[in-house]
Amino acid sequence: MRKGDAGPQRGPAHPRLRAVVGPLALLLALTPVAADARIPSSYKAVRAEVVTWQQYRVQPLWIDEGRLRPEARQMVALVRSARIDGLDPRNYRVGSLQDAVEDAERGNPRDLARADLLLSQALVALSRDMRDLRSKEMNYVDRAAIPTLSSTGLLLTAAAKAPLLGEFLEAMPWMHPAYARLREAALNTVEPRQAHILRVNMERARALPGALQGGRYVMVDSAAARLYMVEDGVVQGTMKVVVGRLDNQTPMMAGVLRYTILNPYWNVPPDIAATRLAPRIVSDGLSYLKKERYEVLSDWGDKPKVVDPRKIDWKAAVAGKLPDLRLRQLPGPGNSMGKMKFMFPNDLGIYLHDTDDRSLFAEPARMRSGGCIRLQNAKGLARWLFGKPLVTTSARPEQKVAVPKPVPVYVTYLTAAPEGDTIAYRDDFYGRDGYGVRGTAQQTAAR
Repeated sequence: MRKGDAGPQRGPAHPRLRAVVGPLALLLALTPVAADARIPSSYKAVRAEVVTWQQYRVQPLWIDEGRLRPEARQMVALVRSARIDGLDPRNYRVGSLQDAVEDAERGNPRDLARADLLLSQALVALSRDMRDLRSKEMNYVDRAAIPTLSSTGLLLTAAAKAPLLGEFLEAMPWMHPAYARLREAALNTVEPRQAHILRVNMERARALPGALQGGRYVMVDSAAARLYMVEDGVVQGTMKVVVGRLDNQTPMMAGVLRYTILNPYWNVPPDIAATRLAPRIVSDGLSYLKKERYEVLSDWGDKPKVVDPRKIDWKAAVAGKLPDLRLRQLPGPGNSMGKMKFMFPNDLGIYLHDTDDRSLFAEPARMRSGGCIRLQNAKGLARWLFGKPLVTTSARPEQKVAVPKPVPVYVTYLTAAPEGDTIAYRDDFYGRDGYGVRGTAQQTAAR
C-alpha cells in the first residue's frame, strides 16, 4: 500500500456493489478513451492510478448506502466551471461525466461503479491541471520552492477522510486556501473590473502551496505588507512587514530560506550611498563615517578590502559619478539590518531582515524599503524556524546559522484576498493588476 492510501473502510450496504466496482473499474481503465485531441494526457493517465487506489478501498468514494452521493452533482458543476481556472471543461469529458451521474442516480450497481470511477478520475485530473498551471508573475529562484502536485492516493484519501465531501470540494485543498474563495467570488461577480482583479489574484494564489502539500512555508504578501508563517496549511503566526517603495518594488518570487545571519553588516545599496550618505559626508566630513560606523569597501566579494575614505571623491559620489561606490555599516546599534537577516539565496538581492526603525510599522501603507522585507518581529520568525530563541554570544559580525530544515518563502502580491467572510480589495500600489490606475504611497528615502 502506498503512503497516503486509505486502509479498509466500512462496506457499502448494496450487496452486489463491491463485486461490480473493482472488475468494472479495471475494465474501464484498460479500455482506450476515444481519440480526441482536446483530452489532455493527464486525464487519460490518471485512470490506472484511480483504479489502483480503488483496489484498497471497500467503500467507494462517491457512493453511500448503495446510492450516488449528492456531491457527485457538485463535482460535475466544478468541472463545468473550469474555464474560470483557465481550463476547458471538454478536456474532462464533462458531457460523459454528466451522463454517468444521471445514469447512476437510478441505482444500478454497474452505473454506480462507472460513475464512481469517472468522478474520481475527473477530480484527480482537474485538480492536477489546476495545480500545474504556472503563474507568469512568480519568479521561482529555487526549484525546490515550486509547489508539488498531490498524488492520486493522497488526494482521494483526503477526500474520503473529509468529514463532509462537499466542503472538501468547496475548499479545494489541493490549492492555496485563498484560491477557492477568490474563485467563488469570480464566479459570482458580473462587474468587469472586479472580475478582472479576482482572476489576476487567482493566478497569484495558484503559485502558492496547496493545503494538502503539508510542511512549513513563509508567505509575504506585499500588497497587505504582512508575513505569514504557515504549517500544514494553517497560519501559525503573522506580523507586519515593510516592503519596497514604488521605485524599488519588492518582486514576486519564491525561494528557500536556508540560513540566518546574526550581527549582519548592512551593505548599502549604491543609490542610497549616493543620495543619502555621500551628501552627509560632504557636509559633515569624514567623521560622519566613523560616527555612524560605515566602511568603504573595495568590492562586494567574500573578503573585501577596507578602502581609505580619503581616496574617494565624495562630491563626485553626490553627483552620481561613482556607481560602484561600496559602503557597509558595521553591526550594532543603528544598523539597518537590526540583529539578524534571513537568507533565501537569489540573484535579486532580496531577503528578510530585522530593523532598527520600528516607527514604520505603525503606518497603514508600509511600502518604504529599498526592496528587501523588514520584519516587525524578527525574533519571532527565528523562534518559529529554529524552535528556540536565536541568540549570539559574541559581537563577531556575519555569524551564519543554518536553518535545521530549509523552509520555502513565497513573496506574493494579493490585491484581493479572503478576509473573514468577505474578499478584501487592496490598493494596487505597484500597478501590477493591469486595470485602472495604481495606488499611491507616500514616498520618502528609506533603507
